[in-house]
Amino acid sequence: MYTLPKIERFQQNVASKYTIYNSVFITLPFDEINNTGVLLPLFSEVCENGYKNEQSPAEIFETFVTKYLDNPSEAEKISLLFRFIQYVERQVVLFDAIEDAAFPIVNNMEGKSSLRAIKETAESEGKTKELKDFLENFKVRTVLTAHPTQFYPGSVLGIITDLTEALKSNNHIVIKDLLAQLGKTPFFKKEKPTPFDEAVSLIWYLENVFYPTASEMVHYLQKNIFKGNELKNDVLNLGFWPGGDRDGNPFVTTEITLKVAERLRTSILKCYYSDIRKLKRKLTFTGVDVIIAELENKLYRSVFYSQGEIFISLEEFKSQLQNIKNIIIEKHQSLYVDEVDLLLNKVNLFGFHFATLDIRQNSKIHKAVFQDIVQKEKRLFPADYFNLSEPEKIDILSKASAQLKASDFDNEITKETISSIEAIRTIQENNGELGCNRYIISNNESALNVMETLAMFHLCDWNNPSVDVVPLFESVEDLHKADLVMEQLYTNSVYANHLKSRGNQQTIMLGFSDGTKDGGYLMANWAIYKAKEALTEISRKYNIKVIFFDGRGGPPARGGGKTHQFYASLGPKIESQQLQLTVQGQTISSNFGTLDSCRYNLENLVSAGAKNQVFNTNQNELTLSENAILEQLAEISFKKYIDFKNHPLFVPYLEKMSTLNYYAKTNIGSRPSKRKSEAKLNLDDLRAIPFVGSWSQLKQNVPGFFGLGTALKYFEEQNRWDEVSNLYQNSLFFRTLLENSMMALCKSFFPLTAYMKNDPEFGAFWTIIHDEYLETKRLLLKISGFKELMENYPDGKASIEMREKMVVPLLTIQQYALLKIKALRESPTPDEKLIAVYEKIVTRSLFGNINASRNSA
Repeated sequence: MYTLPKIERFQQNVASKYTIYNSVFITLPFDEINNTGVLLPLFSEVCENGYKNEQSPAEIFETFVTKYLDNPSEAEKISLLFRFIQYVERQVVLFDAIEDAAFPIVNNMEGKSSLRAIKETAESEGKTKELKDFLENFKVRTVLTAHPTQFYPGSVLGIITDLTEALKSNNHIVIKDLLAQLGKTPFFKKEKPTPFDEAVSLIWYLENVFYPTASEMVHYLQKNIFKGNELKNDVLNLGFWPGGDRDGNPFVTTEITLKVAERLRTSILKCYYSDIRKLKRKLTFTGVDVIIAELENKLYRSVFYSQGEIFISLEEFKSQLQNIKNIIIEKHQSLYVDEVDLLLNKVNLFGFHFATLDIRQNSKIHKAVFQDIVQKEKRLFPADYFNLSEPEKIDILSKASAQLKASDFDNEITKETISSIEAIRTIQENNGELGCNRYIISNNESALNVMETLAMFHLCDWNNPSVDVVPLFESVEDLHKADLVMEQLYTNSVYANHLKSRGNQQTIMLGFSDGTKDGGYLMANWAIYKAKEALTEISRKYNIKVIFFDGRGGPPARGGGKTHQFYASLGPKIESQQLQLTVQGQTISSNFGTLDSCRYNLENLVSAGAKNQVFNTNQNELTLSENAILEQLAEISFKKYIDFKNHPLFVPYLEKMSTLNYYAKTNIGSRPSKRKSEAKLNLDDLRAIPFVGSWSQLKQNVPGFFGLGTALKYFEEQNRWDEVSNLYQNSLFFRTLLENSMMALCKSFFPLTAYMKNDPEFGAFWTIIHDEYLETKRLLLKISGFKELMENYPDGKASIEMREKMVVPLLTIQQYALLKIKALRESPTPDEKLIAVYEKIVTRSLFGNINASRNSA
């Protein structure tokens, strides 16, 4: 049977279904909503026509009021605005559920980036051995983080899950009930979640999505590529940040860290217990039934009666499962052996830790901690320690050793930092080394930052710590000198010995989010690429296997790009035996929220590694001239972005014209939106999430394009267009960067804020942004040869267009409320109560837009 093109599958299974079920949703009778469902489409139409006619959000809303409402009071207008927000939020949920349900139909699950495809490609090219060698060494680690971009509370996530299943089976009665439930379920949280709450929310994805998916993928590889032999390499790893990420989050305590680690262990044991119960119903034959009954009993006691005590070791569990497998093969014709293999895969992948809990802290906090330690422990450090040079300090730290305890100190930060090291030891004792074996240093600027961290372990009487110290290079400046920092460490005998004990492996984290905030889209990407090349070269020089860990929040581009394509584009000069990346918030739910999407995206990542290492024909390696072109593009883009960022109105614009100040009020994450609590906004202390999110709410998406148009225009004006055009055709890396930027542009909508061009204070500043947007769009179309942005991803483009159209009323309301707040504050007698109401409207309007964008924040 003929398979329809992807865009037609999308239109049939997503767009059409949404139209049908949205019409059902709009007609459902909800308390106190009355005719909202009738008015919202009319308001959407007024918005669409209003922006075409260059009306402001305030003019659009007043046009709607005049045309469709009968002289309403202020209270009635406000009530309608809140009801519109509620409706749009729920429309987004409906669309999410429909897209999730249609995922395996719209996307080819066995397509060119699937495990099946790389197996068949290897067979056809005679590279099966090379593929096996690759799979025996390659790893993908997805690290779930609790950055505040997931706006759905647990109750709504539950409805999405149930609605997705009902949509798959077209169960209209259940769908209608769930839509009614959706209409009555609150979307916002009255209190901020604790880090433990965030951990519990994300563990749901571990239990229900990653747990079955990862084991089935490994099982497929074993059966179809390794022909039934065990794949000893754990190809898929999971990382976890909630409860361990201390950077800027005062609510992450040692107690929370230990509590999260215990919850992870309990959760994986529950999963094993559930699987053993299912197996017990099948493995009823002699010689197996007794063993599996004993396993069930020990797991049950460990989960429900343990109070922290475990009645079975990981080694015993593995050994008994292997014993069961052997008996089945030898005596029972391999009956149900696949089910046993699946469980064995899970145990090999997840152990008793489920996911590795990373500890993260900022280097500036470490500096303060060391000041406290040096002042208190004078016997360990020379009196003039803080006046010494960096090499002299490193020399002293290399020899430092003591038996410090958290209780030795009064300073809370010092106590917490030392107790976090004590917690790592406790977690390793309870969950195994993989339970917690990485300490990440945010804002790492020097070798001293790394040696301070290693010295803390030595000072806490842990002389050979089974922990990887992971520097995180974030700013463009730090990325440029990262290789020099690492060479300083590689040539330090104490650090070299530490690396030797860790298998001569060094994990290095590179921060895309803060890099973009610091240097703009193109420079951040290029600086990371160059840093990876330089770090690979210096690591190979010293026989160190370097592992890169990308702090990207999912896609390599803000605005949501093709992550796997980005990784497939890395050439041989960049070490890529492991892909590690953070995924957060709605990127988790959109990319890994269902069994189908999780499998599809994990297989894409494995496939990206295979394409880069097994099937690579060096087409991804940049030539010297291409390197020079990219360097020049990045420098021009960087200068444009830095001039823009240094504009005196840059910070005031974000504070006064965007929703930046409202992020902290949404109760969506435990972490503050700024690293410091000062009232005055300092851009360096502002976290990347609210920074990027504020541009997203404005529909200006500056972090995804600003400076790129200027860089391309320079080559156009210098009659060097052929150079960048050839680069686009020949370099998958460059092409992926530009295509990811196209997506950021597709999620921009400047008519929303076009009224700002007439603002006496910010008009010229808005025009700077708009002009750069227009130039970037023009030149991206020129270089790609497209008539429209994202022309090569028609289904993705259609999805974005539907989502963006859905939230236009929401964004109009947001801007209208911001304008009302501004007018009320400029009044001689500001009505504080009314201001508070409109501020609540702004806060509530954030939720639906971020959820609709899915991966823009």
